[in-house]
Amino acid sequence: QVQLVESGGGLVQAGGSLRLSCAASGSIFRIDVMDWYRQAPGNQRELVAGITIGGSTNYADSVKGRFTISRDNAKNTVYLQMNSLRPEDTAAYYCHAEATTDILVPTTDYWGQGTQVTVSS
Repeated sequence: QVQLVESGGGLVQAGGSLRLSCAASGSIFRIDVMDWYRQAPGNQRELVAGITIGGSTNYADSVKGRFTISRDNAKNTVYLQMNSLRPEDTAAYYCHAEATTDILVPTTDYWGQGTQVTVSS
């Protein structure tokens, strides 16, 4: 099993910055992809940014140029630096990982509990 624990959420004024962290622990053999999703009340969960084990990244159009995803493979940790925050960025942010616990086991999806980000205008 793999556990994901997020941290770094909070309340910030528009234009401010926050840095989210997500640490994976447990019986980890390899984490192929680590992502950040978010979900605002009444909305579907949406992909914010993702990063592969090799460092390739992708971003939602709405956050390009403002958010930066990075990962430390040695620490099994992914980060999301969020700058120029807007009220519409307010949501619960969830860490997601595609990971495997053994070389012979296919990857499985794992989710964190979420961390709230609130941006005031």
